[in-house]
This record gives sequence, structure tokens and C-alpha cells, in this order.
Amino acid sequence: MSEPDKSLLQRFLERIFPKTPNFFKLLTEQCELVSHSVDDLVEFMRTGNEELGRKIKQDEHEADLIKMRNLHALNEAFSTPIDREDIYRAIADLDRIVTYCKTTVSEMDVLGVTPDTFIVEKSKLLQEGVDALVAGFGKLGTDPGSAAGDADKARKAQRQVERLYRIALAELFKGDDYLDMFKRREIYRHLSNAAHNMAHCANTLHDIVVKIS
Repeated sequence: MSEPDKSLLQRFLERIFPKTPNFFKLLTEQCELVSHSVDDLVEFMRTGNEELGRKIKQDEHEADLIKMRNLHALNEAFSTPIDREDIYRAIADLDRIVTYCKTTVSEMDVLGVTPDTFIVEKSKLLQEGVDALVAGFGKLGTDPGSAAGDADKARKAQRQVERLYRIALAELFKGDDYLDMFKRREIYRHLSNAAHNMAHCANTLHDIVVKIS
């Protein structure tokens, strides 16, 4: 077969059987964007820098673009290296983490809530868990078995966030400033919701590891 004929055949086959997107790479890139948002969140809680608050809101817009790109790749893919539902769950949960980062900052601004020790510590735990997700999804294409440990780290971080949430509420309701209580409880809940989605994503990561290892 001549080279031109071979090239034509290859193009024909690629149209019938399109190349499978590198979903491991796409998910890792989405994880990294989430990590940047959570890093900004931690720094915002530490410094109160308003510019960081605006950047977190912009991060959500970028996250939406990445989410739509990944969903489009999933919808158009002829085949996937892992379960489609697992890919979808990971995309959705990662995006919700960024959404809750933005919601947290937006409501702190609207409600006039400043960071306290509990808010700062919960943000740091969220950062720890998301860093573990970045590491875990980054290993799927080369060393998937070791990614299970990263999933465990992310779930452990979420459990610590939940424990801190209960402690924070107990401390909060010892006071008598009821308006401040309800405002802060909302912020605590947003951070806990972000951590819950982080844990859901960790569960998906673990499911993927079990299926491909």
C-alpha cells in the first residue's frame, strides 16, 4: 500500500473511530484549576485581600469553561478508558468545589463576616484534600494503584472538616449574638459542602482505581 493510500485509510478509520480523549489528563487539569481556587481561598481567609476575593469569583468562570470542555469531550467520545459515569461524577464534583469557594467568599462579603480560626482551618483542610486529589488523578495514567492512598487522604481531610464543623457550631452557640451565629453558620456550611464534594470526588477516584488496577 502506498503512503498516500495508507494516509487516506488512516483518516477514514479516524472518522469512524475517533481518537479517545486523554481523560486522565483532562481530569488532572480540572483538579489543578480547583487547587488554584482553593489556594486562593486559603490566602483570602488568611489575609482578607479583596483582590483575591474577586479572583476566586473569576476562577469559577474558568472552572465552568473547563467543566464544559470536559463534558463535551465525554459526550463526543466514541469510547472511554474508564466508566463514563465515573468521569461525569468527577467532573461535576470538582466543579462544585469551586462553586462553593465562590459562594463562601460572596456570602462573607454580603453578610459582613470576617474569617475566624474555624473558617481558616477548614479552608486549609480543604486545600489538603484537594492537593491529594490532584496527586491521585495525576497518577491514573501511570500508576493507578498508588492513587488509592491519595483518595484516602482526601476523605480523611473531609472527616476532619466535618469534625471541626461540629466543634465550631458548639462554640458558636455559646454566645448571645444570634445574628452573628446564623451568619457564621452559613459560612461553615458552605465550606463543609465543599469538603463533601471533595469526598465524593475521592470516592470516585477510588472507584476508578479499583476498576483499572
